[in-house]
Amino acid sequence: MIDFDKIWCEKYRPTKLDDLILDDKSLNVVKQFKDEIPNLLFVGSPGTGKTTLARIIVNDILKCNYLYINASDESGIDTIRHNITNFAQTKSFDGGIKVVILDEADGLTGQAQGALRNTMETFAKYCRFILTANYKHKIIPALQSRCQFLDFKPVINQAVKRCYNILQHEKVNIDDDQKKKFVQLIKRYFPDLRKTINELQKSVIDSILCIDSSGSDSELLSGCFEKVINKKSLELRRYLIENEDRFQGDYDTLLANFLDYLYEQKLDDLKEKQCFLQEKLDVLGVWLGFLKEKQDALKEELDFLKEKRFS
Repeated sequence: MIDFDKIWCEKYRPTKLDDLILDDKSLNVVKQFKDEIPNLLFVGSPGTGKTTLARIIVNDILKCNYLYINASDESGIDTIRHNITNFAQTKSFDGGIKVVILDEADGLTGQAQGALRNTMETFAKYCRFILTANYKHKIIPALQSRCQFLDFKPVINQAVKRCYNILQHEKVNIDDDQKKKFVQLIKRYFPDLRKTINELQKSVIDSILCIDSSGSDSELLSGCFEKVINKKSLELRRYLIENEDRFQGDYDTLLANFLDYLYEQKLDDLKEKQCFLQEKLDVLGVWLGFLKEKQDALKEELDFLKEKRFS
């Protein structure tokens, strides 16, 4: 049997609303829920607390009967026709509402999402739905319009505080040279708090924090640095596209990490460093901006195709 107390991300998973890291706007919305909720759509990056909040709502706020389904495992229309319909069509024993948590709903096929739309309407008297998704544009507009939308954007200061409290609770010693690496690690994986906590636990050896900064992130930044300093713009562009999975396509965070990396490079004097930063960041900024525009344009095209297909 798995001992979850040895897995930090499970041991410290919030069970109360006040323990969840949420922006003030979303937190105030959820605090209004008492005995009733609308259909909900939670959207955000992995590890931001979408599923955790859904479980808090059904277990702590509503205390209701619920069905949990991971749509990445059961993505077909049969899941809607059988599992969800059989659960939703009956009234709960206590007379309260029932809730279906459909995790990773953006993994449902278009046909399954169309069937879910009808199911939500048919059993609205007895059942509510909480959908979670990493990508809003993968949810058809007909479902989006039937749900109250919450965009998960954790606050980084709260994330730093939570991670530090975990280390303190686990009695982990943090040397002075590790404090900066501790903050950099959180910035690197933010807003994925689950990934951050897993990486922190992996970096603790004999109750001492030992973050190794020589991992793939440094290798990626070193590769960018070599191409920028030699003005190989086309190679830099190709290198970033080929390695997007290493930084999850987050060009804003990549640029911030690259700035930190440049600052740590050994240059002869301050004037040389300033000139270097200005010249090289101009080159890098152009390509990062181009790639982000390309990414945004692709997302808009996908949204248009979704609306056209399911409207």
